[in-house]
Amino acid sequence: MLGGTEFVGRAVTEAALARGWEVTVFHRGRHAPPPGVTELLGDRTTGDGLATLAAAAGGRAGARTWDLVVDTWSGAPSAVRDAARLLADRAGRYVYVSSRSVYDQPAPAGLPEDGPLVAGASPDAGGDVPYPLAKRGGELAALDAFGDRALLARAGLILGPWENIGRLPWWLLRIARGGPVLAPGTPDLMLQYIDARDLANWLLDAGREGLHGPYNLVSHPGHATMGQLLEACVRATGSGAELRWIPAETILAAGVEPWSDLPVWLPPGELHDTLYRGDVRKAHAAGLRCRPVEETVADTWKWLEGLDGAAPQRPDRPAVGLDPRVEAALLAHPA
Repeated sequence: MLGGTEFVGRAVTEAALARGWEVTVFHRGRHAPPPGVTELLGDRTTGDGLATLAAAAGGRAGARTWDLVVDTWSGAPSAVRDAARLLADRAGRYVYVSSRSVYDQPAPAGLPEDGPLVAGASPDAGGDVPYPLAKRGGELAALDAFGDRALLARAGLILGPWENIGRLPWWLLRIARGGPVLAPGTPDLMLQYIDARDLANWLLDAGREGLHGPYNLVSHPGHATMGQLLEACVRATGSGAELRWIPAETILAAGVEPWSDLPVWLPPGELHDTLYRGDVRKAHAAGLRCRPVEETVADTWKWLEGLDGAAPQRPDRPAVGLDPRVEAALLAHPA
């Protein structure tokens, strides 16, 4: 596991350990991995950052081999290139957790895996690379080193315990405070997402079964609605918060940004079609199963309570959430 201590990487590590698998975690040492793993430390952004992994995978007697590598890297593609090349002869398969952002935007509703892609950054690219180009560059790097032994998991919106982006945690913490809560648009707005644990289990199954190539990894469209998500937050927190649904036009006119100010929410239109109406038949035919939204929300709240409500935040991602003053103004004058 390249990473393995936060969010998706953590979910993959926990799932592999629960199966009784032997797990090696290569990470930077910023967060403790789950107990029971073999730990290798290194920073992929430095010149000799793979030294400990190279030593473990070396050709001498006692060197390690792995059946499966899972890589969640979202920065410069050169980090994927270097790791994949190093492990190409020491690992059976390489699973790269990519993103549906690699499709040309805006992607039309129902776009399958063979839809048009962004050009992507070169696998040799370093430094700051825009997210969609970086993910496509990571795909190219994985394919270059592993060929048809590479699985490209194009995830969409990911929710669940260990989230370090802040989307579902923001809603839970806001609703836990109680009182009237701005609920955007209409409650029947369809969502398409995946619980990090369901993603992790599918990745491990697919890697073991030898699947390769690209797969869109999210639920069916409408697996949950915005209303079901927020109502689950009210029930999980027990706050008695009152959801007040305010029309999208009113929210947008107030300068509120979908997705960032109001996490998860996108009003109907091109962006909603792109993110929440993708074709996922291939992954579901290959065994993807998605748990109910109530379970994802309840488990995320239980995890947050164990952290005393202080959700982790990735330093390379901006914080999300609506300014309380803006919310108060919209609640006071909703029309």
